[in-house]
Amino acid sequence: MESTEIKKRSFNELINDETPVLVDFYADWCAPCKMMTPILQQLKSEMGDKLNIIKIDTERNPDVAIKYQVRGIPNLILFHKGNLIWQQAGVVQMPQLKQMIEQKLEQSWEN
Repeated sequence: MESTEIKKRSFNELINDETPVLVDFYADWCAPCKMMTPILQQLKSEMGDKLNIIKIDTERNPDVAIKYQVRGIPNLILFHKGNLIWQQAGVVQMPQLKQMIEQKLEQSWEN
């Protein structure tokens, strides 16, 4: 029980951080999820410290997946200061992903 509590708290601390966080919900058996890994690595290399990226295995963390209504994977959720500002299921190509994140963050910083 305790380790789950620690994981939850760590997840909550991460998504409440000043730095925006992109969460990739995935499962090991999911072929499209595996396609997201190099896309996310490229995104991280281009965005650097402006964005944190974490991966959440839906099989090991079903409570988090349920909380954020993750019904299909891969599922990307963008958080800024604890607020969910964008969510999309399916594989997203790098140019569209980067553009969407930058656009959503711009709107988030304006508010």
